[in-house]
Order: sequence, then structure tokens, then C-alpha cells
Amino acid sequence: MDFIDEKIEAYSLAHSQPESEILKKINRETNAKVLMPRMLSGHLQGNALTMLSKMIQPKQILEIGTYTGYSGICLAQGLQTGGKLYTIDINEELEKMVRGFIDEAGMNDKINYYIGNALSIIPTINQTFDIVFIDADKKNYANYYDLAFDKVRSGGYIIADNVLWSGKVLDPPEKMDAETKAIHEFNKKVNHDTRVENMLMPIRDGLMIVRKK
Repeated sequence: MDFIDEKIEAYSLAHSQPESEILKKINRETNAKVLMPRMLSGHLQGNALTMLSKMIQPKQILEIGTYTGYSGICLAQGLQTGGKLYTIDINEELEKMVRGFIDEAGMNDKINYYIGNALSIIPTINQTFDIVFIDADKKNYANYYDLAFDKVRSGGYIIADNVLWSGKVLDPPEKMDAETKAIHEFNKKVNHDTRVENMLMPIRDGLMIVRKK
């Protein structure tokens, strides 16, 4: 995931809004207690998500892949008054931790948290979304995109994380593993979708920003 020179990243963070205390806590406890803490969005990307959300001023957000709640709390900071973030994760073992972080962030009234298979849950959420954030299992990125697309308003956004996949998307196709192939095919799918405008931003592990026409 480390595409940017460490000194440049440190300078960028030093001249960006600092992490809130709850985000520092989520970062610290995720790294101390949870497997694969690199899945956490982290300070730089979290700032980017908060800034994008505040620019868009969403009423409704769908997040596919909660993990420990860092990205959801970042995105929820841009919600309009009365807005909601609907977040889905399959890992029930993290539920107690995540609900504690949501409560500590004072966002119980802003975040609806679902445990289960997103492929089954997404069709049951009857909302129109201003932002959809995809950060779950890579093999289903295209499926999540398709399931959520009609729920996104015209002018709304889909944001997908990990679309550079630690640079492995540059590997020759015959050397790509299944997850890399899935990400690469997703990137191509979005890039050829005439219903959207898109750009791939090399922030952390890559963010695909998609605007529905």
C-alpha cells in the first residue's frame, strides 16, 4: 500500500486536519487487537473520505465493509442533519467493538449497522444514496457496484477502496491472483461504463471515484 514516499506522507499528514480522539482510539485498538489492521482506512485516507463527504453533503450513505468503523465515522461527518449512514459487515466478531466506537463517537443516531452478507442485505435497504463506499471482499466488487448502482441518485457517487491493490494490478494478467484479477476487472468495468464519470486517485491503496451521470 505504500506508494508515497514516507517523508511526503508525513509532511502531508502534518499539514492536514489531525485525527479526532475517537479515530486515534480506533486506529490504536485496531492495530493492537484485530487481525490484518492494514485494512483500516487510516488518517490520510480517512481525511480524504471526510472531505469528500463534506463536499457532497450527503443525506444517505451506504458503506459496504465496516471493518472497525473508522471509514464509516469519517464519512458520517459529512451527513446532512437527519442523514444516515447504512454500513454492512459480515464479521460478527467485531460487532461489540464497532458498536462501542459508534457510541463513543456520538453517532448512534447517524449510523445503522448491519451484520451479514452484503449481497443479501443491500436489496433490502430501500433508500436512495448520495454516496456508496465499497471496501469489502474484492471478488464481489463488481457485484456490489451493480447491486448499488440503481440506488444511487443521478449526480451521486460510488467510491471504491483498494483499487491499486498494493500495485499488483500492474502485474501481467497471467501472474495475477484471483483478488487482483477481480480488482483489475472492476477497474476496467467502471472505466468502460458510459453511465458514469470516473477517476482513480492514488491515495493510499487507490480510491476509484465514480460519479453517476
